[in-house]
Amino acid sequence: MDGLELRAQLEKHHCEGYGWALCCCHRDPLEAENVLQAVYVKVLDGKARFDGKSTFKTWLFAVIRMTAADERRRKIFQWRRWAPVEKGDLQVTMKERPDEEIYRSELQILVRRALADLPRRQREVSQLVFYHELTLEEAAEVMGVSIGSVRTHYDRGKKRLRQWMEEAKVFDESE
Repeated sequence: MDGLELRAQLEKHHCEGYGWALCCCHRDPLEAENVLQAVYVKVLDGKARFDGKSTFKTWLFAVIRMTAADERRRKIFQWRRWAPVEKGDLQVTMKERPDEEIYRSELQILVRRALADLPRRQREVSQLVFYHELTLEEAAEVMGVSIGSVRTHYDRGKKRLRQWMEEAKVFDESE
């Protein structure tokens, strides 16, 4: 894949890539932007190469996931290495994030909360399939696990979401 085609693919998948980076970075927009920037540098410098064994989107999401994990490990190492953080330093000011517009409706907020309550693997599979429209096979490749494992997590996640929606009466129009 030449440089122009690579840039075109990155531009095409930028919005979805940012959404996936947000998921991988615990919805921290600054960290997601940094991870996405690092991914673009890796890709454009040739440190991460698309080999054509999967779709470009699947490959890109896997690179984003691995880069986010590397960044988390690096931050944990730095945190342990340097002086302890004061309690006041841990407070984060809440500003409206760019992605908040996407989640304005009440139903979307409820679904997001329900997804957050899922175990990590179930949440990742659900987000890849529902929000990023990947197949289960592509999700397995992104996550680096077997297709059987993804199917199990996907099925369990759907059942938990359905149970939560029934208990919360999300679709109950009678009230």
